[in-house]
This record gives sequence, structure tokens and C-alpha cells, in this order.
Amino acid sequence: MARTALVTGSAGFIGYFTSKALLAQGWNVVGLDAMTDYYDVELKNRRHEMLMQSAGFSVVNARLETPNLLRDLFEKHQFDAVIHLAAQAGVRYSIEAPRSYVESNLVGTFELLEAARAFPPAHMLLASTSSVYGANTQMPYTENDKVDTQMSFYAATKKATEVMAHSYAHLYHLPITMFRFFTVYGPWGRPDMAHFMFTKAIIEGDPIKIYNHGKMKRDFTYIDDLVRGIVALIDAVPPMPDAGVEPITGDSLSSVAPHRAVNIGTGSPVQLLDFVQAIETAIGIDAQKIFMDIQPGDVPATWAEASLLKALTGEAPVTPIETGIQSFVDWYRDYYQV
Repeated sequence: MARTALVTGSAGFIGYFTSKALLAQGWNVVGLDAMTDYYDVELKNRRHEMLMQSAGFSVVNARLETPNLLRDLFEKHQFDAVIHLAAQAGVRYSIEAPRSYVESNLVGTFELLEAARAFPPAHMLLASTSSVYGANTQMPYTENDKVDTQMSFYAATKKATEVMAHSYAHLYHLPITMFRFFTVYGPWGRPDMAHFMFTKAIIEGDPIKIYNHGKMKRDFTYIDDLVRGIVALIDAVPPMPDAGVEPITGDSLSSVAPHRAVNIGTGSPVQLLDFVQAIETAIGIDAQKIFMDIQPGDVPATWAEASLLKALTGEAPVTPIETGIQSFVDWYRDYYQV
């Protein structure tokens, strides 16, 4: 019998590809998305249209924070897995509109946890971010690092969801995995993401802004690699503390709850200017560059220690930056006919 998953944020960049991968494996997927106008809604509609070509996919267009909405969904479907990707994203936008982060990231996640308390799934997987590592300078970031110095309100809300999830895992024995994403990119990405903005500007002959004068490094993770990790983690269920299971080396498994955090990144950070060069090469045009100071809330570098993901799932991100960027640029030219 096919298993059923709830994917929140199913019309989003990561939610679309995660839903697509689950459907390909024979899952039934209930996709929930509020279709907010933070970026081009048409892009979200197109993603959902493609998913709806599968008989195993159904859609709920609503906000996470709607009282009792999620509880009713959990009761109706008795989900085997919940993959919570819906969130108000963006480090810089959280300076402009912090309330939207409270409503979506905090209240929305609370409603999800309450629904799971009433109708527990076998495993919940909630999206966090590499931004929770904040001002940490010791790299690569490991899941057991202390994460108390968030640099943006976005990161603060994501840290809060990790702590909320841990409390529910402890109190109600809900197996929960938090995955921390590292700068995801690829086709169908969000228009506010660097690879999207750089590609658009270069093709249109506009200059691009290079922050921190190019002294930035990111652990860029290609979307296909990320999704393989997410899907593989579904069956890597954190055990109960009294189950007698010995944590693997470097595990972030809680001592008092079936809860762990897992980095999903390549473990190989790329210089920002090398990332830009990969885009220039894929497009065949040199960028006009304006060098700027670092923006508020940004961090100069991210770098994942990815061995826990490999140990739990056998998966590890492998796509070279040049391959991933070429795939994105090809999609961009085809989608926008440029």
C-alpha cells in the first residue's frame, strides 16, 4: 500500500522537487501551499500544474497558521511522513517584514506540531537553515555546534522552530529530523536567489552587485542532491532515548528526545567570484560587477560538515558547481525564452 506524505510549501522551489521525487517513488503526496506573492506566483502555479499531472498528488491552498486546518488534514490522511518546507524565506526580507516570519515560521510551525501531537506521523522532517550557525567562525559547521548567535531575524525564527520541535519530540515522543540547508540552487529556483538574479542581470546587460567585495564563500547545494538527501532521511527515523540505540559518531541525536539535526550541504564551499564565473561561462557573457559592503544579516561564509547525512543515508551531494549552474542557465533561457 502506498505511503502518504504531507509536503508543506509544495509549490515552492524545494517543495516542488521533493514532491516530484516522492511521487516518482510511488508515494501519495498532499501538497499544502499558501501561494503568497513574496515572489512570482506564476512560477508557483507552474510547479503545481506539473505536480497535478500525477494522480497521487492533491493540493490544499491555504496558510499554515489557519487554526485547525492542519489538524483536520492530519486526521483525514494519517500521514506516514511530514516534510515541512513552507516558510517565509529570505535573510534580507526579514529586516523589512519581520511579522510575516513570526506568522509563517513560528505560528505555522506551532500549528503543524499541534496537529502531529493529535495524529502522530511515523516521522516529521522540518526545514531549518545553515543561517542558524550565525556568527560561528569555526568551520565546517557541525550539527553539534552551539547555535546561539543568529545574525538575522529569519535565522532566529528557524532556530526557534528547531527548539519548538525538540520540545514536542520530547513531550509527545514525536520522531523529528531538522535538516539544515546550505545555499540551494538549480532550475525552477526562487527569483530572489543569487544564481537567479545574477543570470537575469547578465543576460539583460545589467550590472550585478557583489557583496563584501567578493570575499564571500558559500556551500552551494544543487537541488537534486538536496532532495535525494531529504527523501533518504525519511526512513532514518530518530530512535526514542530509551531504545538502546547507540548514536553514530558525530550524531546530533538528542539524549532526551527522538530528535536530531542534519546538515545537507556539499562540504566544499565555493568563492562567490568563482560562482559568478560559472554563471558567466554558462551564459557566455562577462558580468558587469559593482562591489559592495556586506549586507546586514549576512555572513561571509558557510561550510557544512556533511558526514552525518552520509552515515545516515549513504547519500552525499556530488554535483559540481559548473554542472549545476549550466543546468539552471539552460532552464532559465528555455523558461523565459531568452
